[in-house]
Amino acid sequence: MDLRRTPFTDRHVALGARMVDFAGYLMPVQYSGIQQEHDAVRQAAGLFDVSHMGQVRFTGPKALATLQWLLSNDVSQVAIGTAQYACLCNERGGVVDDVFTYRVAQDDYLVVVNASNRAKDVAWFHAHNPNPEGCTIVDQSDDWALLAVQGPKALQALQGLVNVDLESIARRGFVSGAVDGVDGCFIARTGYTGEDGFELFIPVNLAEPLWDKILAAGAAVGMLPVGLGARDTLRLEVRNCLYGHELSDDISPLQARLNWVTKLDKSGGFVGSEAILARRDSETHFLAGLVIEGSRIGRDGMRVLADGQDIGWVTSGTRAPSLGRGVCMAYLRPPYGKPGTQVVVDVRGREAAAVIVKGPFYVKESA
Repeated sequence: MDLRRTPFTDRHVALGARMVDFAGYLMPVQYSGIQQEHDAVRQAAGLFDVSHMGQVRFTGPKALATLQWLLSNDVSQVAIGTAQYACLCNERGGVVDDVFTYRVAQDDYLVVVNASNRAKDVAWFHAHNPNPEGCTIVDQSDDWALLAVQGPKALQALQGLVNVDLESIARRGFVSGAVDGVDGCFIARTGYTGEDGFELFIPVNLAEPLWDKILAAGAAVGMLPVGLGARDTLRLEVRNCLYGHELSDDISPLQARLNWVTKLDKSGGFVGSEAILARRDSETHFLAGLVIEGSRIGRDGMRVLADGQDIGWVTSGTRAPSLGRGVCMAYLRPPYGKPGTQVVVDVRGREAAAVIVKGPFYVKESA
């Protein structure tokens, strides 16, 4: 099967990136190395190609009502020029995907979906659209390229290339603007790394030269190109969920501790809300964070044990580059998810002692 390419694929290859198949795209997993790229984002800035993500446009007088029914969060609270995180849920209360919704205008929204779920999500949106006459749904994924500039020096690196005051953009806000003279872009203060930063939505036919321009502008602050490997360690350190690991068609958002984006009391409910309520008190496993003692690392699918019992399974795990320790997320039976609880991860037949912790594994120190 031929893999899809982003506008920046040739740039990645020229930089010597190790390329892999990711969601049907040829994508860079690393350039100089995961540790070095991870550290650049935590300490300076990193440039990510995330053009494989999907973008779906909702327009029309019933766009808000449609998204209120399709998404778990309260979309009525999204002001023009801001963004919101939410889940799509199926009729069983499981998660179809997790998405970001950007409100472009009064009746105009752009929903960003995971690359691996693009086709599934677009079909799901159309199948569950309660207002087909009042809300037009269009897959615009092939119209946009998407770059992320993340890290404490992201603003400094990017400001000279854009025609807007980046400091004036609030967290989870966005504006229309130009990037190095390319008009028609959206510049959003959003990201997936736990750092400050920006995501740039660029018309796809004008995007390719911007990769080199941004890297050159960021050289003075130590910016590096960053691949999927460090993107995963960065998101895991701050306990951001990844679809296919922490989220799935069988896991409810409450199990994933996403209560804060699951508005079960909003008027009219949403697809799956009744099922989530019905199964809420009978769920057997909930997401927890574990820090592993010693040098072993818990990986996806490994079992977690306590009191001689199998109490759950690891969904994501790594050696956290910022901490120098093994961390993982796992679904555990409720009695064992309390912070401070001692458990064991079965690492290929060897026991690795671990402790349950609350909140993100990595917390950025205040300046």
